[in-house]
Amino acid sequence: MAMRRADTTITVLLTLTGLLATTALAGGPASRGNVFYLSVGTSLSVGIQPNPAGQNRRTQEGYPDQLYAALSQARPRLQRVRLGCSGETTVTMISGGICAYAQGSQLAEAVRFLHDHQGSVALVTIDMGANDIEPCARLSGDAQQLCILVALGNISTNLPTILGALRAAAGPSVPIVGMNYYNPFLASWFQDPALALASAQLQRLLNSVLELIYANRAFGVSVADVAGAFASDDFTPVPAAGGIPRNVLLICQLTWMCAPPPVGPNIHANADGYAVIAEAFLPLVP
Repeated sequence: MAMRRADTTITVLLTLTGLLATTALAGGPASRGNVFYLSVGTSLSVGIQPNPAGQNRRTQEGYPDQLYAALSQARPRLQRVRLGCSGETTVTMISGGICAYAQGSQLAEAVRFLHDHQGSVALVTIDMGANDIEPCARLSGDAQQLCILVALGNISTNLPTILGALRAAAGPSVPIVGMNYYNPFLASWFQDPALALASAQLQRLLNSVLELIYANRAFGVSVADVAGAFASDDFTPVPAAGGIPRNVLLICQLTWMCAPPPVGPNIHANADGYAVIAEAFLPLVP
């Protein structure tokens, strides 16, 4: 299984590199020396995966790592800066409190970096919002509804603040690319198909809010369709997999949700999953 994942990751990285040849990466700051790719966000942005004991740890296989590997083929002077924080919400990204930063919060750290490297930043990527709403998936009834309302309210208030600060610090020409989310809770299909269907509704709600915010032209943010890359809404049965829905099958293949204990279930992508996320970002890098 590990060999299959490694082979798939290599294949996707080669695909990314091939696609890169058609991407307009020439010119800009690259001709003036070192340039930077800044990634901010949650655990996905630092490649979190479980170790054999089931403990989460950072890896070098996250989507920014694999995106950087593809981009650096054409930009040998490109340097990667990872500021992401596992467990970060839109609240803590602004106020701090989870990961340690010299500037007090991930957002303040990112803003300082962008100010200090004006004209030398080639790309900013962000994933944010999943940790605001993730606890709601484990609730039910009125408690879940209240949790969702609070989470979406926080996202609607805080994500525009985050994007506005990043855009102001980066300037108008630096590409900023965000993402929507895959749905790890589709794995509940094996115990309760109704719960998997309900989780799909919650995912669509979250992603619609994120996409509405990202669509604000003042922020100039493109959106990688990670949900689409994971076929999150495709419940078509796969005969070769015993009739398991395609989206459920992909969640099992691209995350640790279907891994046996103690490694799983774990909501984070595996190396293959992070490669798929990176591939969703690549066409949006100008």
